[in-house]
Amino acid sequence: MTALRSTGRTYLDKQSPTAYQALVQAADAVRTTAADAGLDRILVELVNLRVSQLNGCAYCLDVHTRAALRAGETTRRLGVLAAWRDTELFTARERAALALAEATTRPADALAQERAYAEAREALSDDELSAVIWVAITINAFNRVSILSKHPVRETPSR
Repeated sequence: MTALRSTGRTYLDKQSPTAYQALVQAADAVRTTAADAGLDRILVELVNLRVSQLNGCAYCLDVHTRAALRAGETTRRLGVLAAWRDTELFTARERAALALAEATTRPADALAQERAYAEAREALSDDELSAVIWVAITINAFNRVSILSKHPVRETPSR
């Protein structure tokens, strides 16, 4: 049975549920790794959002914006996240994590990757650095699933 939707695309998560569940389990393990490393939920969501911005994944942007707000992130910081380097709103630790997430998402830029890694070594422990990279790798995978499936972002009914 094909999980074909009105977009003309196959929903990869529905078509191959075993593979998708493996990705969900990996995300659960990464979430635990991040928590064990001391990364708070807001920082994890900032990484998820920045990677999703770079990849242009509307579905993941929707999901993780709501998650960031639930975790206590401000709309002001979310509004300027795409230009985080041009603000004073993010801590050195957050800036290092965001740069590392961008380098993980764009691995072909070796110079940016080296700079980001060096910055991260200054601001993050080895456990935190590893966790940030795993968060970025995982959201990159979910971005690809959602983008290629064309997962829709629908209006939610007002309460």
